[in-house]
Amino acid sequence: MGRFAVMTMTDAAAARVRDIVAARGAAALGIRVGVKKGGCAGMEYTIDLATETRPSEDAVEHDGARVFIAPEAVLFLLGTRMDYEETVLRSGFVFNNPNQTSACGCGESVELKAADLSAMAGAAS
Repeated sequence: MGRFAVMTMTDAAAARVRDIVAARGAAALGIRVGVKKGGCAGMEYTIDLATETRPSEDAVEHDGARVFIAPEAVLFLLGTRMDYEETVLRSGFVFNNPNQTSACGCGESVELKAADLSAMAGAAS
């Protein structure tokens, strides 16, 4: 566990992940977050049920909730805080992502750049 966490999650996000996993039964290990090309801003977050672990996959845990991060998404999700919010208009996971350069008006897609690892390494030391 010496590696830093790719992503963090709030208590609300963890509670929602636990609810999803509990509803799916023993086969569910957690959820998997990824990114894919799409939407008006270029990238969309993907959320799937995780029923198995994959090689070289990162996982973050908080309050018993486990979120797996698809390997191809790691550079886009570094430093992201995952939250869950319910408003009058929508309920869902919200990603507070420092790598986001812009978002579309609907909030469903975002423009992401890969994290600058050299800058992060300098900030961490």
